Amino acid sequence: MSTEKVKKSSFIQGPISSVFIGESIAKHQSKTAIGAHNIFLGQVRADEIEGKKVISIDYSAYEEMAEQSFYEIRESAFAQFELSCLHIYHSLGEVKTGEICLFVFVSAPRRKVVYEALEFLVEAIKEKAPIFGKEIFEDESYTWKKNT
Repeated sequence: MSTEKVKKSSFIQGPISSVFIGESIAKHQSKTAIGAHNIFLGQVRADEIEGKKVISIDYSAYEEMAEQSFYEIRESAFAQFELSCLHIYHSLGEVKTGEICLFVFVSAPRRKVVYEALEFLVEAIKEKAPIFGKEIFEDESYTWKKNT
C-alpha cells in the first residue's frame, strides 16, 4: 500500500454532502474489474436523552491518531477481504440531525465480500477511532456521545 493513502485525509469539515458521495461513486465507474459497491452512511439522529432532543453533534478527534486508526483498519480490511477499493470519510465540526457524518465505501469484484467488509469496517471505526461527538440539545446544553 502506498504512503499516499496514509496522507489522504479522511476528515470532512461539517456534514458529508450527497454531491460528494455521488461523485465518489461516479469516479469508480471506469474501474471495470469491480462488480459490486456497498456504502454505509451514518446519519445524525434526533435522539431524545433525558427528555431533551438532540439537534446536532459536534465532532472532534485526535486527528493524527484517528488517521492512523483508519489506516490500520483499512490495512486489516484489505488483508481479510478481496477488495478493490475502500474509502472512509468522517465529519468534524457540527453536523445537524438528518445530515451525514460517516461515509464508508467499499468495492470488490464480487458482491458477498462488500457486505462482510462493510460491517467489519463500521464496527472497527466505532470501536477504535478516537473520534468524539458532543450531542447538542435544543436548549444548547450537551452530553458526550457514547457509542453502543
